[in-house]
Amino acid sequence: MAPTSTPQTPFGRVLTAMITPFTADGALDLDGAQRLAAHLVDAGNDGLIVNGTTGESPTTSDAEKADLVRAVVEAVGDRAHVVAGVGTNDTRHSVELARTAERIGAHGLLVVTPYYNKPPQEGLLRHFTTVADSTGLPVMLYDIPGRSGVPITTETLVRLAEHPRIVANKDAKGDLGRAGWAIAQSGLAWYSGDDMLNLPLLSVGAVGFVSVVGHVVTLDLRALVEAYTSGDVVKATEIHQKLLPVYTGMFRTQGVMTTKAALALQGLPAGPLRAPMIECSPEEVAQLKIDLAAGGVQL
Repeated sequence: MAPTSTPQTPFGRVLTAMITPFTADGALDLDGAQRLAAHLVDAGNDGLIVNGTTGESPTTSDAEKADLVRAVVEAVGDRAHVVAGVGTNDTRHSVELARTAERIGAHGLLVVTPYYNKPPQEGLLRHFTTVADSTGLPVMLYDIPGRSGVPITTETLVRLAEHPRIVANKDAKGDLGRAGWAIAQSGLAWYSGDDMLNLPLLSVGAVGFVSVVGHVVTLDLRALVEAYTSGDVVKATEIHQKLLPVYTGMFRTQGVMTTKAALALQGLPAGPLRAPMIECSPEEVAQLKIDLAAGGVQL
């Protein structure tokens, strides 16, 4: 059984959007994925997102996605929420991925806004509800207009929240004003999908994070959210400020690139990236070391 959920925190508070480890020849590294998943849960994550953006989902096959979910559930599914990314720009394909994820043991679904084809809001409503109707799993929406090209409007979020299995939103919109209104009006559990805004989003009603930097600073993220929820805003602010170099450094280029570089520096499973993503240059790795050290990360 996954950890107990509450309506306020259906997937816990601290989740990491996990990279997908590959072997030196570019194949899926399932042993590495299990070792990394265990490491991240041991570090304090309540859950893991697999097959998301940071997991290089655009370049993994459906079979690889299923194998990865199965492996991570086997490794940590008894003590962490395993949330499978199933969003595509094809509703039928997303439904297939969702049903497979449910069948192999995922505890929830992450469904990103359909990208590239730029559907209208009614199209988004139909897409998300169709995916949510296809399984019995709880759904976290993923609103990231910088990648998808289309935002989920507040009005659409409110309508989607009426669905019994659409329970949360991962917010990477970067708009605190809209986030505050959407949280108040929809009642969805709100997760920061933009690490630099982790603390600001808590201040307008978010309950936790879906983080990239959680690969290297889970303990700090947990301390931040626990300080804030206990009323110690001063301590939460101190942690936020301590992490600013980490937030900055991990997103000087694509987060999956820096994350794999950071994990490699720590001797953890990562491996190469799949084209068109590329490895960080030596200069980028040198800067990453400086940024992480400034944020207190031990390498």
